[in-house]
Formats: sequence, structure tokens, C-alpha cells
Amino acid sequence: MAKIIGKKTTKFITTLLTWLGAAVLYFVIFSALFDTPAEYKLRHSTDRMRQEYEVLSARYDSLNMVVNNIIERDKNIFGILFESKPYDFESDYEQQRLSLHESLISRSKHNMLKQLTKSVDNLDSKFTDLEATYTTLQRQLDSLGDQRNCIPSVQPVINHQLTLLTAGYGMLMHPFYRTLQSHQGIDYTIPEGQSIFATADGRVKDVLGKSSTSGVTIVIDHGNGYTTSYSHLGKVKVKRGQKVRRGDIIALSGNSGLSLSPHLHYEVRYEGMRVDPIHYFIMELTADEYRKILKIAQSGMQSFD
Repeated sequence: MAKIIGKKTTKFITTLLTWLGAAVLYFVIFSALFDTPAEYKLRHSTDRMRQEYEVLSARYDSLNMVVNNIIERDKNIFGILFESKPYDFESDYEQQRLSLHESLISRSKHNMLKQLTKSVDNLDSKFTDLEATYTTLQRQLDSLGDQRNCIPSVQPVINHQLTLLTAGYGMLMHPFYRTLQSHQGIDYTIPEGQSIFATADGRVKDVLGKSSTSGVTIVIDHGNGYTTSYSHLGKVKVKRGQKVRRGDIIALSGNSGLSLSPHLHYEVRYEGMRVDPIHYFIMELTADEYRKILKIAQSGMQSFD
């Protein structure tokens, strides 16, 4: 009897293990051939991500190609207009930074400390001089009173990003004669119909017509040795003899006179002598913006008039 029970138990266990092995084998084969709902969802989620990545990658390549084409076209247009390559301030700064780094790592700690001490002393001396100059200027400004409003001190156009100024003061290539000539003002490339502002309080001295090479021009006398002129205008908003205040709209931009394209030519004169208008944007430019606009003005190779 015990033997029969033992055989049945052995047979049961063997059968159970066989079925368990078959179940495990079935599960392994099923898992290899078929996905569970969770696996199916994860697999196809990855597929969607891969497809989205491929679409974004293709779009990036397309946009990158468009941007490179625009850069090349911009260089070509710059070359045609100014007969030179655009000046790359970032590359120039990077080269200077690398040169400075190489020179520093070649020095000993003693020499670097000595140089640093000397630089700090120089800066301290310059700061003292600047503080004295600032105090003197502040006294002079305070003595001017309301006459401060008669000093040109803002840009004649809305140029918050400083990108509209394309030609500065100095010797530049003339767009029509193709020779170096003195450009005694600055050029802003702006579309026709944009607002032109008086840069200081004053009285309109002249409104000149289209017959001159400067086109429609407004001259404002500020009564303290300063006069400003705005050339190549479109529609004039003021009359001769009219009083204006800083920020008043005096005209709309245009393309009159001998002009390469729509732009504003702006000049500042002091005691009859033309001066660089860049130095008169003191009310709206920070120190960094002033340095930036100086670089932009110096990078122009050709005027627009």
C-alpha cells in the first residue's frame, strides 16, 4: 500500500513539475514572440519618440541650412555694398582672450602678483581721476539749469537694440562715387515712414527741400551753440521758426536726395563745427551700450549718402 502511495506521489510531482516546466516554457516563448500590454505601450511610446526626434532633427537641419544661407547672403550683400567682409567682434574678442590666457599661464606666481598689484594701483588712480572729473561735470551741469534740455542727448530714432546704426562719423566709402570721403554724421537704416525725434529743445532754423543732395532736411537751433540736422526725410511735421522739445516728432523717415536706401543722416554741430553724435546719447545709453554702439559705428565701411 505504501509503495502504491509513493508511486502516485512521485507521478503527481513529476506531472506537476512537467506542467510547471511547460508553463514556464510557454511563458518564455510567449514573452519572446508577443508583448504584454505594458510592454507594447512602452515599445510604441519609444517609437513615437524616435519619430518625433527624426522630425525635429530634420527640421533642425533645415533651419540650420536656412540660417547659414541667410548668413552667406548677408555677407554677400555686405561685400557688394561695402566691398569688405563683416567685422566679427566676437571672434576678435575670443582671440584677445586666448592670447591673454596664454600670456598669463606662462608667468610665475610672483610676476602675476606683481602685475596684479600694479593693475589695481592703476585702476585706483584712474578711479580717483574719474571721480574728480565726475564732480566737475556735475557742477557744470548744475550750473546750466534748464539749458541742459538744449543739449542733444538722445538718439533721433527708436533704437533700443542699437541695430539701426550702420554708418558712423569719419572717413567712409561714398556709395556712389566709390571714394573715401568724410562722413560728418551717422546713418540709421530705417524704413520710410518711421518717426524722427528732436534730440533737444530748440527752434526749427531751416526746412530744406528735395533739391539738395541731402534731400528733405530739418535743422534745429538749440540756442547754446548746438545745432542738429536730420536729412533724407520723407514727410515734415514742423515749420520754420517752430519751437520743439526733446522727443517731439519732427518728421517721418524717407529716401529723399542722394541716398542709397531709406535712412536718416543725423548731424550735431557745436559752435559751427561738426562733432561725432555718438558721444551725445548720454541720456539713454549705459556704459556697456555706449561701448557697443561705438563698435557698431566703427565697423561701418560705407555711408548711405
